[in-house]
Amino acid sequence: MNEADTPPVLLAVEGNVARITLNRPQAGNSLSLDLVAALRQSLADIAPRRDVKVIVIAGAGGRIFSAGHDLNEFAHDPEPDFLESDFSGIVGLMQEIMAQPQIVIAKVEGVATAAGCELVAACDIALASTVARFGVPGVNIGFWCHTPQVQLSRQIGRKEAMLMLATGKLYPAEHALRIGLVNSLHEPAELDAAVDTLVSTIAQKPSSVLRRGKHSFNRQFGLALPEAYAAAKEEALANITAADAKEGILAFLEKREANWVE
Repeated sequence: MNEADTPPVLLAVEGNVARITLNRPQAGNSLSLDLVAALRQSLADIAPRRDVKVIVIAGAGGRIFSAGHDLNEFAHDPEPDFLESDFSGIVGLMQEIMAQPQIVIAKVEGVATAAGCELVAACDIALASTVARFGVPGVNIGFWCHTPQVQLSRQIGRKEAMLMLATGKLYPAEHALRIGLVNSLHEPAELDAAVDTLVSTIAQKPSSVLRRGKHSFNRQFGLALPEAYAAAKEEALANITAADAKEGILAFLEKREANWVE
């Protein structure tokens, strides 16, 4: 089967969990125009599902999570409309992951570079293999990693982001953990189990609270302190009167398991 016959993204829903696989291993799971469109469509299809609480994004093949843009699409002077569509797709994808109602986890087995590294940074949580590597090497080929810098500077800080962007180096997993690009590292044979344990823990929480919580977190994140607290107070007042909060508090006081409404 050639690539034309292979879907660029695989989607499987198992109970409370949706698993999305970037499915271009022969091309480094690069974010082609078609793959980005398929990934955005998968996220849109999952978004309204109240039964799905967690999304796991992984790369097929294990060797490369994602190599970023498909540079083959940039060869031979592509039309301006194509370039506009390509970059608009990447920008839209990263913002949609942040706005996705479900908690989105990146499972990084191998290399994540350029927009692939950006994808890791855009996810809510990232678990990686000890052999994973990360970089934004655009500077090495005459192209600054413009869109990845947005997520990186916000997730790992200005100086660490600039170091990655200006050197174009490929950094080991330990570096990604130290700067906060990923949450934890696991031996390759143990990564699946670690992701499953995390997914199970999150999936036990009420869907309504996870959705509300992610929205609240992202809403306050970019605000100055007074505005952040004002937004947090507004969210808290709405949350405290919701059915799942009432049930959760009552269950805690009565020393019993909560029966979540959602």
